[in-house]
Amino acid sequence: MQTTNSLHIIDYLIVIVTLLLSIGVGVWFSKRQKNTDNYFTAGGTIPSWAIGMSILATLISSITFLAYPGEGYSSNWIRLVQGLMVPIVLVFIVSFIVPLFRHVIRLSAYEYFEQRFGFFARLYSSVSFILTHFSKMGTVFYLISLALGKMIGIDTVTVIWVIGAAVIILTVLGGIEAVIWLDVIQGFMLIAGGLITLGILLFSTEGGPAEIWNVAMENGRIGFGPFDLEFVNLTFIVMALNGVFYAIQKYGTDQTIVQRYLTAKSDKGAVKASLMGVILSVPVWGLFMFIGTALFSYYQINGEVLPQGIKTDAIFPYFIMTKLPVGVVGLIISALVAAAVSSLDSDLNCLSAICLEDYYNRFKPNSPERTKVRLSKLFIVLAGLGAIAVALFYVKAGGKGVLGIVFTLYAIFSGGIAGMFLLGIFVPKANKQGLYYGIGASVVFTAYALLTSTPIGMAGKEKLIVDLGSYNFTHHKYMIGVYSHVVLFVVGLVASYFYKEEKKIDDRLTFIGWLKLKKSGELIEN
Repeated sequence: MQTTNSLHIIDYLIVIVTLLLSIGVGVWFSKRQKNTDNYFTAGGTIPSWAIGMSILATLISSITFLAYPGEGYSSNWIRLVQGLMVPIVLVFIVSFIVPLFRHVIRLSAYEYFEQRFGFFARLYSSVSFILTHFSKMGTVFYLISLALGKMIGIDTVTVIWVIGAAVIILTVLGGIEAVIWLDVIQGFMLIAGGLITLGILLFSTEGGPAEIWNVAMENGRIGFGPFDLEFVNLTFIVMALNGVFYAIQKYGTDQTIVQRYLTAKSDKGAVKASLMGVILSVPVWGLFMFIGTALFSYYQINGEVLPQGIKTDAIFPYFIMTKLPVGVVGLIISALVAAAVSSLDSDLNCLSAICLEDYYNRFKPNSPERTKVRLSKLFIVLAGLGAIAVALFYVKAGGKGVLGIVFTLYAIFSGGIAGMFLLGIFVPKANKQGLYYGIGASVVFTAYALLTSTPIGMAGKEKLIVDLGSYNFTHHKYMIGVYSHVVLFVVGLVASYFYKEEKKIDDRLTFIGWLKLKKSGELIEN
């Protein structure tokens, strides 16, 4: 067993081979990237099972691999509730949402909003995506680099640059094909790494799985509560509501998922891939949350004392380095690297697609394909360097409660986009004038909520940025995202009735119109 934070040469080799394999996949697919259709959608030739695994790998990152075990160790499974809501929501919308995008957009998910509400809606939604994913990518870079740095004794900043360079190179070379097929490999690695670790935890403890479960139950580590009907603290209802809007936003407005729809061979294949991705994601999220629970019981049963001051996010890496045998350590670390790479490469490709489709093509739509491909690669490099810069900021600022930070950033930068999507899909009377009022109200509300709930200053001397006394926003910060969607939807709905419809809406852009086309036989699936 390993007892120090130094890797055996075998483990180093396994990790190095994993990185080289990632770059090799990019090189393998590089010769096919002759036009933007192949570069961003693989010409619609990817089998549904591979897309499903890619969606899984995109949704699962080093956040899952590290922060979920940290949460499972220190608390119960309440943060898993968000993921549990995704399949519940998806089952109601996937059969309509997936074909909709395949029929009405060319590449960018935000083209839908322009067709429905005009250019400003497209601009607002794409900027929201860019902000959200830069914060997410920086967090992923930071998490994996911090963990690897401590595990193998290399400076965090160095690891950030090494991983960042590898991700940028493979994404630039291979396009979406390399991203998806690498995601397939990395998805299997991730699941295997989690199962191996859990098996060792369960069967290397006196009393086995039953004792692990009993100790966890006795110490409040099993369950999804508290179930209080209030929104100030982190409760089941807070996470459930957050999960509903997360699912709508992720599968209805997120480029990383919508772009996967376009790579499928048919509408049915895209729907199947979407369902496969989310059905696999939930048990994987649960697997890593339960690893944290098992880690808590493991150290309780064995009476081992953890290093003083160790953070919960670091307990899983500590276990890997001190309890797992040579070779297995390398495999687990490789799975950790794979989890990060599979999320980051997807984000980079999609950010490049947004820059090209939403901005460059608007001003120079007739540029040669060769020029567009070159620019797409440049956008990937710039986006990668930007994400690295965010990660370096995390290093300087320190990363506390990373999972909480990520969920909060999603809530803050969501900008009411799910509300905009629901307004466009389900309210045929909604128009761009009403939407503008909705966006304005959502922005004002978000600014109010943040300014009156965010403390600044030194520990012990903190004060709110803006203190309105009893009028401060006091609900949990995860609710900011929920409320911003609701505010945009309600205000946009009401305001739309004060303006006349400027032009007839394309039936393909609303749920009611879609049903009418399908019933009349005018809608042809592809």
